Amino acid sequence: MLIAVVSLITPAFLKPVNLGNILAQTAVIAVVAMGQQLVILTRGIDLSVGSNLALATVIGGLVYQQVDSSFIVIMAMLLAGAAIGAINGLVFVYGRLPHPFIITLATLSICRGVALALAPGHTTMRGMPNAVTAIGGSTTLGVPNSFFVVGMFALLFLILTKSMVCGRWIYAVGGSPNAARSMGIPVRGVLLSTYVVSGFCAGVGAVLLAGRTGAASPIYGNLLELDTIAAVIIGGASFLGGRGHLGHALIGAVLIGVIRNALNLLGVDVFFQMIAIGLVIVIAVEADVLRNHLEARARVLQAAAVQ
Repeated sequence: MLIAVVSLITPAFLKPVNLGNILAQTAVIAVVAMGQQLVILTRGIDLSVGSNLALATVIGGLVYQQVDSSFIVIMAMLLAGAAIGAINGLVFVYGRLPHPFIITLATLSICRGVALALAPGHTTMRGMPNAVTAIGGSTTLGVPNSFFVVGMFALLFLILTKSMVCGRWIYAVGGSPNAARSMGIPVRGVLLSTYVVSGFCAGVGAVLLAGRTGAASPIYGNLLELDTIAAVIIGGASFLGGRGHLGHALIGAVLIGVIRNALNLLGVDVFFQMIAIGLVIVIAVEADVLRNHLEARARVLQAAAVQ
């Protein structure tokens, strides 16, 4: 419906070039949001993904200055992202923190500071291997290669959540951690794995963004954590955990991309774009609250009818 309305208001929206831009611009949000989706399914949150992505690009840029190898640079970014995710998970799970908000907020600041400290001159480093720029910045048959990367990860996550036991464990832990523990599910291992995956997805996002821009920068990923959380919630997932599927994160990412692109085409100031995204988030959260309230009332009425 949104795409139909926007295409009527701004005919340039449906031009192939513009659609390709939307796919390329939303690829980073989409792939990182899929990792965020798993964390939110377990009633958690990862605020560090934006800073994690920035640090991963800086590490990739520093490695590229020493070794002209696409494989090594890509692996450096992926491993850096996964390592930060592992730190988040380990401190949250084994540090017995009351909520992951605390550690991920801390690593948000730490990663950004480390990225700024490591980057020469605390600024952008130009240059990336050819394979990285091909993945993040080139197209195949007019379709951005980053779109195919998102599609590949979407398929992997779909298999994980729908066909694998560990994927069902994630839903069980999010639905009721105590019940999952009593059933013999390794709750700590499940929680730790979701943060590792979220960090790894931030590393993938770093590869895509560094490839699209041909550079590494400590200021990349600013407010990306809010975009990914917004994508998951706007798509229809629940902050209460245990509910949601992969499509929610992807739909939410596309919605954010379409809204921003449409406002750009309409010449709306960037500050009003931020307001618009914020209002959409509020509406989505309130819709989730209303849905939970109506479902609770429906269960009560159903129980009363049975009695």
